[in-house]
Amino acid sequence: MSTTSRPRTPTTSQAAAWTVGDHTVRRIDEIALALETGPWLLPGATAEVVARAPWLRPDFADGQGTLRLASHSFAVEANGLRILVDTGIGNGKRRANPAWHELNSDYEERLTAAGFAPETVDIVVLTHLHADHVGWNTRHSENGWVPTFPHARYVTSRTEWDYWAGAEMEEARRQMFRDSVYPVRDAGLLDLVDVPDEGTDITPGVRLLPTPGHTPGQVAVKLSSQGESALVSGDSVHHPVQMEHPELCSCVDIAPETAARTRRRLLDSLAGTSTLLLGSHFPAPTAGHVRREGDSYRLVTPAPEGAPRAVPGLTPVGA
Repeated sequence: MSTTSRPRTPTTSQAAAWTVGDHTVRRIDEIALALETGPWLLPGATAEVVARAPWLRPDFADGQGTLRLASHSFAVEANGLRILVDTGIGNGKRRANPAWHELNSDYEERLTAAGFAPETVDIVVLTHLHADHVGWNTRHSENGWVPTFPHARYVTSRTEWDYWAGAEMEEARRQMFRDSVYPVRDAGLLDLVDVPDEGTDITPGVRLLPTPGHTPGQVAVKLSSQGESALVSGDSVHHPVQMEHPELCSCVDIAPETAARTRRRLLDSLAGTSTLLLGSHFPAPTAGHVRREGDSYRLVTPAPEGAPRAVPGLTPVGA
């Protein structure tokens, strides 16, 4: 991402958007996650810990030190392709989490309004196979759960698929696979990709990078074009508080020590560069540049529209 880009302010009909060279990225909102999510997901991020990072407020934490998180997808236009990165929680799904159970959001309408009507999507990238990243893979029909994106190839890493294929899953996870993953496989739309240490391109300028720890086969998505770049985090960084404290792990990380190493390595590679980090669960403004701050990091985000602040090089898209 060039240092001359910043997101447009979203309206009811316009998703937040960023340009990365010739690529365009739009955030497709699903829901703001319940405030109870933060203390559950990142129990080490206490109010005292959050208070030591005042830059988290007000966008990423409230005045009481409670973390804000969101569920959204990123819709990417690249090389004439429409690419969707992750598909959120989904509507009408039976879920153990009460906040996700039988959800009824207007995600599909927002996706269509952004120019990504389901039948026009070419590729769906699944950073990993968790319930809040695969839900809109399918929608309910008279024939049961069917792929939402009937003409798309759904891409995930072979390592991710192989792990869950051999895991002993609890019933809630089996239900998620039955309604949101297996129907895609059974329709012949699932592609498993080998992702080496250096990553692999799914189309020029769209690269999958291995970010293991949260799950064994999780990937981040790097976008590159015309010398500009951005990176979609997946759950390698759930929340910006993990920049201040890279050692903080989520309660659902399968391999916490690996997750922490992956996170620090990723943040170190981004720190001080012009690459824009797009957080898969970061609420608005969602994106920013990683900067070193002592032994840790922070996210430098654009100023709200109409209230510019002295962050060098950040100007509106189209300016």
